[in-house]
This record gives sequence, C-alpha cells and structure tokens, in this order.
Amino acid sequence: MNGIQLKECRKAKGMSQATLSRLLGVTQQAVGKWETGRSNPDPEMLVRLAEVLGTTTDYLLGLHTGGAEAEQAGRRFFGGYAECPIPVIGTVRAGYGALAFEEDYGTEYARVKDPQNYFYLVVKGDSMEPRISDGDLALVHRQSTLDSGDLGVIVYGDEGEGTLKKYIQRGNAVVLHPFNTNYEDKIIRGEELNQLYIAGKVVETKTKW
Repeated sequence: MNGIQLKECRKAKGMSQATLSRLLGVTQQAVGKWETGRSNPDPEMLVRLAEVLGTTTDYLLGLHTGGAEAEQAGRRFFGGYAECPIPVIGTVRAGYGALAFEEDYGTEYARVKDPQNYFYLVVKGDSMEPRISDGDLALVHRQSTLDSGDLGVIVYGDEGEGTLKKYIQRGNAVVLHPFNTNYEDKIIRGEELNQLYIAGKVVETKTKW
C-alpha cells in the first residue's frame, strides 16, 4: 500500500491518526505503521479504509494516481523522478526493539525513486554546525546499516533519541562524530553496540528560512 497517499487522504478528511484508528477499530500504532510503510492492512481492512476515507482501494494501493487525486497528492514530474511529498518528523526514538517516528510536522517534497522509504527529520541542536544548523531538514533513506563515513540518523540506548552524526567504524568500535568542534566524539564499543540502532542514511539537507 502507498502510505503517503493514505496519509494525504486522511489529512484531506481532517482526521488524526487517532480518529481514523477509532473508526476502524485498530490501534493508532497500526495506522502509523501503514503510513510509514512498515506494515500493510489486510484486504478487508483496506476496503474499510477506502470507505472511511472516501477513496478507492486502487488509489490507496498506488494503482491509480490520475486526475484531481494526483494533483491533490502533490505529485509533479520534472523529467526524472516524480517530486513526491515526504513525511517530516521531529523525533526518532528506539523502544521495545523497534524504531518509533514521532512528532508529525507535515510534508516536504523530494524527487526520489521510492518515496515510501524516505522521511525528513528536523535537525535539533548545533552539534553539526557549521554545515548543518538547528531547524534544517535532513532527507533520510530508511536503512538499518551504514558504511563508514556516511552521515546517518543513529539512536543510542533502548529509548534514546535519534541523533544526526557522521558514522565511523574504527576497529571493533563505532564513532559518532559531530562536525562542531565544541562537541566530543561518542565512542561505542563492546556490548554497548547492542544498544545502537540505525534509522537511516542522510542523503540531503536543506535550510528552512
């Protein structure tokens, strides 16, 4: 299912995730997973979703995006990939063995091949100055591994908050490197590595004015 189109339909109806979940008799977490592409509703639930949102199952599945619905969803084509709405989130946390994407800040557009595998993160703090500032948007590709030298969103600790840092592998340790020289490297080694979660790779940043 196309989670972005589901989210756009929900917002067009003026519904929150909590409202939609109550109407469907499911948890808000289930709706959140559908919208982020981490799971899909069964066929019966998909039909109910379409009915509640006043759309079609084909549209929710991404099989039909023509006409006014496509314009509403904001898809525009520039001779490469379509420019698609990507969810903007404020916080990435780890808990209960999974990553949670919290604080919905709407959408921002990006030209990517597989938009369901991306999210924007609002950068917090000045640890990546001068290259990346507080309030900037980081476009992140969802993935659970990074190569040494990649810029990534990493969560450390069972319920820690995600941080944007340069990821460096140094022997049997991982170094989380800030660009701001006022901050020190975070070195994670041994059993501590079991508490390190990778939310994704930063592929682009943009400044919000």
